[in-house]
Amino acid sequence: MISLIDLKRQYKSISQEIIESVKEVFESGKYILGPKVTEFEKKCAEYLNVKHAIGVGNGTDALVIALESLGIGKGDEVITTPFTFFATAEAIVRVGAKPVFVDIEPLSYNIDPEKIEEKISEKTKAIIPVHIFGQVCDMKKIVQIAKKYNLYIIEDACQAFGAEFEGKKAGTIGDVGCFSFFPTKNLGGFGDGGLIVTDSDEIAERARMLRQHGSKKKYFNEMIGFNSRLDEVQAAILLVKLKYIDNWNKRRIEIAQKFSTELKLDGLVTPKKSNNYEFGHIYHLYVLQHEKRELIMEYLAQKGIATGIYYPVPLHLTKALSFLGYKEGDFEVAERLCKKSFAIPMFPELTDEEIEYITTSINQFGGSL
Repeated sequence: MISLIDLKRQYKSISQEIIESVKEVFESGKYILGPKVTEFEKKCAEYLNVKHAIGVGNGTDALVIALESLGIGKGDEVITTPFTFFATAEAIVRVGAKPVFVDIEPLSYNIDPEKIEEKISEKTKAIIPVHIFGQVCDMKKIVQIAKKYNLYIIEDACQAFGAEFEGKKAGTIGDVGCFSFFPTKNLGGFGDGGLIVTDSDEIAERARMLRQHGSKKKYFNEMIGFNSRLDEVQAAILLVKLKYIDNWNKRRIEIAQKFSTELKLDGLVTPKKSNNYEFGHIYHLYVLQHEKRELIMEYLAQKGIATGIYYPVPLHLTKALSFLGYKEGDFEVAERLCKKSFAIPMFPELTDEEIEYITTSINQFGGSL
């Protein structure tokens, strides 16, 4: 069976480095906000070319803390996409604000910047663009809109570590960027982990306080915060992996190019790269569209090829967010893509033979009808 992602292969390639790095943590006796976290934050800030990088417990906490660091809360509105993982909207609701959805572009799956302005109200405080599947949103237009209406931008770059837009890394273009180090991410740990990045000293100070019970100094709490710190062991693992992220992303791009060139099935829509930057799309997932999605997925399962659906339900139609009052038909593009899009295997360790087998199998599907 070819998995959607095979984490064991990546571990085997760097296992000795991982073991040595984690061993240093065990032997140090420093397990919370220790030297590995400090070093990882420094290396991330350098890699992303940003002033501050703050490690937190996970990507969801990164979004929540970013919102709170900007003072966004009850009575505020935050514009975002309905085609994303639940955490994006969950974080907005968690701080007491209201998610306001905007439909997506049919080929990039990203929020449609042409539809943002019509959703801005006096209550709007921020925009959360999500760089879905590893492709950066049209940040040039989004930044222009944010400046025009004096709005914050919080980039949900949880799927896009290492992606670029106009010479800047994803997560560093807006006021704050948020990342997840969930194991399946392009840069993933061996458990949960997250990161907040910003060039603002004030936002960074608030984020650092919020991640540790609202305090700068232990026992001297200045605000109600969280217990959300990047684990020292995860930092040790991520430090090793950070050295390889560009090579891994390049391999993902190479695999995506092979897929896009070789897939010939009638009616199949392959991912569209919306800019020409080398890392404009780093393919966290390789997502296809087809009207006969279920039949293709069943056929590939018989061939020993795993597939997945990201996402089966747009956020505005989830039970948890029904209180927002949205209904079916409100965001036609997102709803349509939830019914016809599916992912095929994508991870750097895929072999050329496996790539050929996957593309050949998909192309042969037409002959099975």
